[in-house]
Parts: sequence; structure tokens; C-alpha cells
Amino acid sequence: MQKKHATGILAAFSSAVFLGLAPVFGKLAITLGFTPFAVVALRTGFAAGILLLIFALFYRQYLYIFPVGLIGCGLAGVTNGLGSLLYYLALGRLDASIGQLLYSLYPFFVALWLILDHQPPSRLTLLRVGLATLAVLLLTSIPKTSVDMVGVLMMVGASILYAMHLPINQRVLFELPAPTVALYTLLSMSAVVIPAYLIFDRAWPSVNVPWLPVAGLTFVTIFSRIALFLGVKKIGGMQTALLGLAELLIAILFSHLLLGESLSLLQWLGAVVLGVSLTLVMYESPAPPTHSGKTGWLSWIRAPGLPKDIFGPYE
Repeated sequence: MQKKHATGILAAFSSAVFLGLAPVFGKLAITLGFTPFAVVALRTGFAAGILLLIFALFYRQYLYIFPVGLIGCGLAGVTNGLGSLLYYLALGRLDASIGQLLYSLYPFFVALWLILDHQPPSRLTLLRVGLATLAVLLLTSIPKTSVDMVGVLMMVGASILYAMHLPINQRVLFELPAPTVALYTLLSMSAVVIPAYLIFDRAWPSVNVPWLPVAGLTFVTIFSRIALFLGVKKIGGMQTALLGLAELLIAILFSHLLLGESLSLLQWLGAVVLGVSLTLVMYESPAPPTHSGKTGWLSWIRAPGLPKDIFGPYE
């Protein structure tokens, strides 16, 4: 159990490192001439396509999924796809660091969704959510600066939708490996964001615009998704979400290095509080499995009974 817990912590933290680079690459791509719709469509479509090709050629066991699991991944993908559209539209209006700060409210929303699914968090988890919320409030305190409220509302909406997709995938991950869930969730996201780009945008950057930020965003998406769902599988959606706040520190660091953005003293205090919340994960007890429950708004996502060796040694 302890080894599983340590693996989940490492996976969740690795996902946070990759996800912390996403707003930096995304903002850079938008600044260089890509529209927000194009950025989200290209990075999601490329990531899903690359992952599908790799699995089809080398890891076909990951292509297996039971019908209810496929529906669950589809629901998570549609939810996260809509959230991604809001995220990159907001990123076009906000600084990358500020956008990520607002987005980092998602552990609070994850806790609410899990309570609705009859998975109440522990007292320590509630304390860490409180510290994380305080940290985000400090980090978003920008004196003498007007904030784009439309961008703020878009980013908060993206945070709510991202939080919703974690408990959905947590249910699916009780019976499926993380790579399978990552693939079908990304495919479902693509089915949302690519049509949105074709319907509402269709703008294409000029020939001289560099594609390196989009390429970086694509590979960050692939690695972060697999690591994210492995973390959810091992330690649950709530703990993964709280550890995922490390992405905020990564985003702030690289926003400063690559985009020239900086923080005030009060915002750095918020970063310290956030660090305390992350450190307290060492005192969390491994969450007991709850997939056998028949109540909660996601209780319908249950496998019909799978062969134990369907995924071989890769599980």
C-alpha cells in the first residue's frame, strides 16, 4: 500500500511539472500568432493522434475498454474539452501566471464534486484545501492593476470543469490502466475542441510563425495526462489535485524566465503557503478504495467484470 501511495505521489507531482509548462507554452503560442481555438485544437488533436498511433503499434492491450468505461471517458473528455476551450480563451486575456493562479482553485471544486459522489475528504485534506485557497487568494492579489473580469470568469469556469473530470476518471480508473483512460479522454476532448475550432475560428497563423510552442504543448499534454491519471488511480482525485498545485509554482517560474512576468511580495507569501499545503501530503493516509459503493452521482460508472489478465504486466 505504501509503495502504491509513493508511486501515486510521484506520478501526480510529475503531472504537475508537465502541466505547469502548459500555460507558458500556450501563452507563447498565442503571442506568436496562434488563436486560442487553434492552440487547444492542435495540442489536443496531436496528443490524441500520437498516443493512438503508439498504442496501435506497440501496446494494443491499452486499446481495450468496456462500454461504460468508454462512456465515462467520453463524459470526462467532453467536460475537460469545454474547460480547455475556456482555459485558452482566458489565457488570451490574462497573463500566464495569473491565469494559472485562478485555475489553481480546482482542488476546492474537486472536494465539492467528491462530496457529491459520497467520498468526503479527511480533516487534513480540508485543511490543505483551505491553505491552498488562501495561497491562491494571496497569489492573485495584484495591487494597482485592473483585472479582465471576463478572462477571470472564463478561467474559474475552466477550473470547475477540470475539477469535475477528475472524479469521473477516478471511477473509470478503478478498472482500467492510466494510459487507456488518457487515450480515450484525449480522443473525447478532441471531438469537442476540433469542431469548436472549425465552427468558431478556422484562423491559421502565417507561414513564418514558429510551431515549437505548439509542439512543446503537445508533448506536455501527452506525458501530463498519463501521469495525471496514474496519480488519480493510485492516490485518488483529491490528493492528485492538491499535489497538482505544484504546477502553479512551475508556471510562475517559467512565466518569469520565458515571458518576463513577475510576482509581488504578497504573491510570494502565497507561494510559501501553497508549499506548506503540498508538503502536508506526507501526513495523508492512503485513501481506501471506494469503487464498490453503489451511491453517489458517479456510481453508474462500474465495470461489468473484466478478465484479470486483460492488461498483462502493464497494469
